[in-house]
Amino acid sequence: MRDILSDLENWGASENNSIALATVIQTWGSSPRRAGAKMAMTLDGKITGSVSGGCVEGAVFDTGVEVLKTNRPQLLHFGVADETAWEVGLACGGSIDIFVQPLAPEMFKRIRSVIVEERPAVNISIVRGPAALLGKELLLHDDGSVTGTISDQLNPRALSIAKESLTTGESRRVMLSEDVEIFADVILPPPTLIAVGGVHITIALMALAKTLGYRTVVIDPRSAFGNETRFPNVDQLIPLWPDEAFQQIPITRSTAIAMLTHDPKLDDPALKIALASPAFYVGALGSKTTQAKRRQRLIEEGLTKAQLDRLHGPIGLELGAGTPEEIAMSIMAEIVGVRNGSDDHSMPPSVHL
Repeated sequence: MRDILSDLENWGASENNSIALATVIQTWGSSPRRAGAKMAMTLDGKITGSVSGGCVEGAVFDTGVEVLKTNRPQLLHFGVADETAWEVGLACGGSIDIFVQPLAPEMFKRIRSVIVEERPAVNISIVRGPAALLGKELLLHDDGSVTGTISDQLNPRALSIAKESLTTGESRRVMLSEDVEIFADVILPPPTLIAVGGVHITIALMALAKTLGYRTVVIDPRSAFGNETRFPNVDQLIPLWPDEAFQQIPITRSTAIAMLTHDPKLDDPALKIALASPAFYVGALGSKTTQAKRRQRLIEEGLTKAQLDRLHGPIGLELGAGTPEEIAMSIMAEIVGVRNGSDDHSMPPSVHL
C-alpha cells in the first residue's frame, strides 16, 4: 500500500468508506505484479495503483464499483484459459487472483501508521468463506499487538499464520479452515542500501537506489570521500569506520550492503558484520583474484563457508559495464533481482519459507 498511500490520504481514506481496494493475492506465469500489489478506486472514477500493469485494471475497476454499491467483497480470477483473459489482455500468458473489498477507514489508519513508522506488520484478510466473514481483517504488529478480529474461533490460527509470515517476510494465501481462506499481506519497511566507501560508483549507485525507493546510507571515515558535498541527498552519511558505523544502523532482511572501497581495512570488517547479518544482499567490488584473496582472509578471521557463499563477488550482473554509472546499474540490477527472488542464494535460511 506504500505506493498508493498519498493518494488514499488525499481521498480522505481515514474517514471515507467509499473507496474500494483491490489486492493481488496470487499470480502464475507471466503476470507482471506480485502478491500484495494494490489498486484503489472510487465511485466517481478516481484510480490509483496497479494490479497487472494495465492488463485487467478496467475489469477490476468495474468490480470495485460493484463492491462499493453492494458492500460485498469479491475474489476475481483472470487466466489464459478463460474467455475473459482475451478481453482483459492476459492473452500473452499468466493468470492472477485479485481480492476486491471496501477499504475500512479504521484499518487504513492502523496500516498507515505502520507504514509511516516503518514498522513490520501482517494484515490478514478473509478472501474466501461465508458471507458473514468475507473481508474481515486483523493486523498483527511487530510488537505482538493486534488490531481487528476475524472470529473467536479463527483468531488463534490466523495469528499463528501471521506470525509465521512476519518471520519469513513472505505474503501468501492460506486455508484457515475447511471453508475459509485468508491472504496474509506482509508489510515491511522500505528496503535500505548501505554502501561502504564513498567512491565515484557510490554516487551513481545512491542516485539510482533513491529512484527505486531505497533508503540510502553511505559509510566512509575518509573525509575526502564521505562528505556531504559528494553525497548531499543520501538519507544517512556516517563518517566512521564500519565496526562503529554499523552500530548505528539496524540491519534487517530489507537491507542490502555493497562494499565498494577496494580497501581491506574498510571492506573486511564490514563484510564480517554483513555476512553474519540477515541482510538479503551482500556484494563486494573486486576481480576474481581479489575475491579469492578476500575469501581466504575472511575464513582465517573465522567466517564460515556458508556465510561466504552469500557474498556476491565480483559485485553486479555481468553487463560488460565500464563507466561508474554502468557499474552502478549492474549492481542495482543484481540487488533488485535478489530481492525479487530471481537469485536468492545469498539470503540466510531464516528468511526462506
